[in-house]
Amino acid sequence: MALIQPEQFNKIEKYRNTVHKPTVATFTVFEESGQKYFQIDTYGTAERAMPEKVSQSIQLDKSMAKILLDILKREFSLG
Repeated sequence: MALIQPEQFNKIEKYRNTVHKPTVATFTVFEESGQKYFQIDTYGTAERAMPEKVSQSIQLDKSMAKILLDILKREFSLG
């Protein structure tokens, strides 16, 4: 489980990348102490002992969502 924050989010160059297998994922939006958060949960594969259990969660607040949106627009030429 992880809350991603701008000061700890950096681009690195990797030379050996692979495309991962597809997985089931869900998202939720919630508020905590007046702050809105966006959370993505991924789930285990069917081969796992508990495939319905959340495997990973990533959370973004508004400032990090804006940064990520800007990066995605630039990298995928969406803007």
